[in-house]
Amino acid sequence: MEVPGWLETLAERVARTPVPPPLRPPGSGGRPAAVLMLFGEGPLGPDVLLIQRSSRGRRHAGQPAFPGGGVDPEDGGPIPAALREAREETGLDPAGVQVVGTMPELYVWRSDNRVTPVLGWWHTPSVVHAASPDEVEAVERVPISELVDPANRLRLRHPKGPSGPAFRVRGLLVWGFTAGVLDGVLTASGFELPWDRSRIEDLPPDVLNLASR
Repeated sequence: MEVPGWLETLAERVARTPVPPPLRPPGSGGRPAAVLMLFGEGPLGPDVLLIQRSSRGRRHAGQPAFPGGGVDPEDGGPIPAALREAREETGLDPAGVQVVGTMPELYVWRSDNRVTPVLGWWHTPSVVHAASPDEVEAVERVPISELVDPANRLRLRHPKGPSGPAFRVRGLLVWGFTAGVLDGVLTASGFELPWDRSRIEDLPPDVLNLASR
């Protein structure tokens, strides 16, 4: 399958999108990292691959996320790192993925990571699963139609910070860095639907406890 026009346009747009001040990397320091934003065509239309991190993890425990992790010296850059991490975490076959672009580097202060999101087109989907149980509890292909459904959108308020976008999809509560990136990508893709941004909820205690580790 050829890369769809909407994804090519999205890759061009996000490559030029200014980085919001809270996500701008510092002048020095921070660990290079990469995540794979993998889009495919599923039974319900375009979808994106998400994982749920293990509740036993040291950082971002239990949180939904894009597959990804640190860039190792032998990777040779964020694109090979994103594909390697996705394979290790989900069993993904990188041969079925065509990289269509990258986003500017984003800084995650909690883990001190300088993250490069890599956009990919899943032209030949492979079976995926929680291939690394110590790191991943579940893997989901989430339809874009469910992410943009106004009923699944809200803002979550952290006790120590402002509210941010969130999604309730497929039994997952997507928030934090991943939800922020998804929010921007959905806007740039043209798929976003109007939703009630005044719908604000507190971060659930169980999620907060995991996140506070």
